[in-house]
Amino acid sequence: MYIYCNSQFIKDSEATISPFDHGFLYGLGAFETFRVYKGFPFLLHDHLKRLQNAINELGISYKIDADEVVEMIQHLLRLNHCEEEDVTVRYNISAGNGEVGKLLQPYDSPTVLCFLRKAPMIQRVEKDAAILQLRRNTPEGKERLKSHHYLNNVLGKRELRETPDVEGIFLTEQGYVAEGIVSNVFWVKDDIVYTPSVETGILNGITRRFIIKGLENLNIPLREGFYTQGDLLDATEVMITNSSQEVIPVKRVRDATFLGNEGIIVRQLRDLFDCYRTKLLSIDEL
Repeated sequence: MYIYCNSQFIKDSEATISPFDHGFLYGLGAFETFRVYKGFPFLLHDHLKRLQNAINELGISYKIDADEVVEMIQHLLRLNHCEEEDVTVRYNISAGNGEVGKLLQPYDSPTVLCFLRKAPMIQRVEKDAAILQLRRNTPEGKERLKSHHYLNNVLGKRELRETPDVEGIFLTEQGYVAEGIVSNVFWVKDDIVYTPSVETGILNGITRRFIIKGLENLNIPLREGFYTQGDLLDATEVMITNSSQEVIPVKRVRDATFLGNEGIIVRQLRDLFDCYRTKLLSIDEL
């Protein structure tokens, strides 16, 4: 597979990263994962805007150029013969080389990586979910970044090692529903959609924001707040969302069962993705 590494297109087996890169040493890096549908990068500008905000917060001096990213993606698609494929792209920016033990220094030569992989077809599947015993950690800064700090997610996944297809749902230390290991969470009760507030410390997912805007356009009421697992388990529909899988209905959490693919809201949201998946727009333009 060909990847992009610091302005070069090389084989993945040829890629190297310095042991002094502070993204490796101290986790100073951020990334975005997004879908490209037969050459069309979905909600790319929203992903790049969030990534720019993240690296600014991390003190990494780098200006993301959306046109250059589009050109880079198209070149990777051609090199990997994926022009007509649906792929998932990972675009990663880490701090770059620095002095060991020196945490207050400028980062003006970051390591920029981009690679893709063939994405599974969007299927009308259902998943089961489980409430994790491990609690969601608090963000390292004022808000959660999509950063290299991923240990909490890894430990959550290990808790479900016997059931790898089940999505784990974190609670906060105070016992409120937070988010999935790799997803945001929505549920429906009495024709109202609920989702945890970003103030619980969750990542404000791009797909989460797309769905919130879509619900507004569909005139479906939404409530964001602090909710217990009892609120979640009392729902009629439960959904998990991320950029790779879009929206996936949950069929079961513990002994509680939900409508899954038969849910009215999940079907409306899937129709929303079908409508906008190949439109060149940002969330604010919906």
